[in-house]
Parts: sequence; C-alpha cells; structure tokens
Amino acid sequence: MALRPDRSNDPAAKKVALEEARQDVFLREVDEAVRKDQVALAARRYGKIALAVIVLGLAGLGGYLFWQSQQHAKAEAESVELTLAMDRLEGNQPDQALAKARPLTGSQFAGVRVPAQLLEAGIAQGRGETVKAVKLYTAIAADEDAAQPMRDLATLRLVLLQFDTMKPEDVIAKLKPMAEPGHAFFPSAAELVAMAYVEQGKENLAGPLFAEIARDKNAPDALRARARQIAGLMGTDAIDDVKEVVDQIERNSAARQAALQQAAQQAGQ
Repeated sequence: MALRPDRSNDPAAKKVALEEARQDVFLREVDEAVRKDQVALAARRYGKIALAVIVLGLAGLGGYLFWQSQQHAKAEAESVELTLAMDRLEGNQPDQALAKARPLTGSQFAGVRVPAQLLEAGIAQGRGETVKAVKLYTAIAADEDAAQPMRDLATLRLVLLQFDTMKPEDVIAKLKPMAEPGHAFFPSAAELVAMAYVEQGKENLAGPLFAEIARDKNAPDALRARARQIAGLMGTDAIDDVKEVVDQIERNSAARQAALQQAAQQAGQ
C-alpha cells in the first residue's frame, strides 16, 4: 500500500487549514449573532405581551385569594347567626329564632342555608302550618347541594306530615332506603315503613321490621317498647334479653313518673 505524502511542512496545506479554521470561527460568530438578534427581536415583539400575561395572572391570583378570604369571613359570620338562631329555639323563643334564621335561608352556603331552612320548617310544623312546612321540606329534599343526611331528614319529616294522605307504597318507596339497620334515621323511618306494610296487610314484613326497631339500642326506649309490643302482636318475637326489657320498662316508668311530677308542679304554680 502506498504511503501518503507528509504535508505537515507544506506551506500551502498550512494556509488552507488556517483559512478553514478562520471560516469556522467566522461562521460560529455569525450564528451566535443571529441567535442573539432573534432573541432580542422576540423580546421586543413578545416581551410586553408576556409581561402583561404575568401581571394579569398575579392580579387574578390575588383577586381569587381576596375573594376566598371574603367568602370565608362571610361563611363564618352566617354560621354565628345560625348558632344564635338555634340557641333561641332551644330557649323556647321561636320568634327570635326565626328572625335570626330567615335571612340565612337564602345563603349561598348549603351548610348554612339548609339548617336554616330546616329550622324554619320545624317551627312552621310546630305551629301547625302544614302547607308551609311541606313546601319547605320538599325544597330541602330536592336540593342537590344539601348534604344527604339533611335531605333524608327533610324527606322523613315530609312523609310524617303527609302519612295519612299518602299511599302505603309511596311511603315505602320514599323511606325504604332509610329503613335499614345502621342508618341514622332507621328507627323512625322503619316504624313508618312497617306501618305502611300493616296498611297493605303485609304483617309478615311489618313484624320483623318492628322487631328490628325493638333491638336497635340507638332508638328511644319508648319507641323500642312500642315496636316490641306490636311485633309480639304480629307473632314476631323481639325479645333477645329479658333483663334488658325489664330495665327498659323500669326506665320508662321512672321517666313517666318524673314527667307527671313535673306537670303537677307546673299546674300547682
């Protein structure tokens, strides 16, 4: 194989290599200058727009945070008013309670609005204003923003008000989801459903449901005693613990005696 000639000492070759190196440096400098010009042009063309976007974004964030703080303060203030309304109601001052609660029934916060509406409906129900109470309970039960327990409570009270005029199957359809052991409103809902079964002549369904109520330790003693008695009349044994039943009877008797004594004292005054 022929050897390549050594041109390391060739002046012409050195001149060519040097020229190529200068050209390469020149091209890099030109390329860098072009990139700087492009960046400068982009900054001049879009810099103000980018700055405006950043400023608007910061302004929007600040506005949102301010709005959020205002909403939080408003919700707190309305919660205080709702608490005062409930205090008035517990103090047997329904008119004062209503005066506090009524402005809150249009609140944008469901956590305030719905309890205020329930309070107003409860006062109307207590005063025998059935039409008004039914309208309020119906609205609450249909309010998709309301918490489910609040809607369930409104539905339960609505059925209780209209039970005598409702068809048994409608009562069952509305309250069946609540008439399950473990539900917060199970005792009351189950009693109404069981009574609807009785009206349908389905004692085979009513008896076991009354028995479930009698076994529910979260139910009021009076309701458990009543359910146990009705279940027995329907041929369903609802007594699991005889001692518990005896203790319950004694508690009910003591409560009745205390109520009679209090009534007698009030009559004497």
